[in-house]
Amino acid sequence: MTREEIIEKVNTLLAEEFEVEVSTLTPDANVKETLSLDSLSLVDLVALIQQTYQVKIPVSDLRQIQTFTDLYDYIESHLPAA
Repeated sequence: MTREEIIEKVNTLLAEEFEVEVSTLTPDANVKETLSLDSLSLVDLVALIQQTYQVKIPVSDLRQIQTFTDLYDYIESHLPAA
């Protein structure tokens, strides 16, 4: 899976799940602010990523994921080897 495919799929998933425009999901945008995440919806986000990519995001790693670029990087670097 290429980085572009990851970005496209993540943006589509998040736009649907959190009812935001894909155009608001810019690489430097803050994930929590852009998606209006509270602690409960943050759990939904993690579950969605885990379900879609088989990538586990421990709570300790969530603090490192601030922007969408951070999220894409995290998914890309933790994808199971094909």
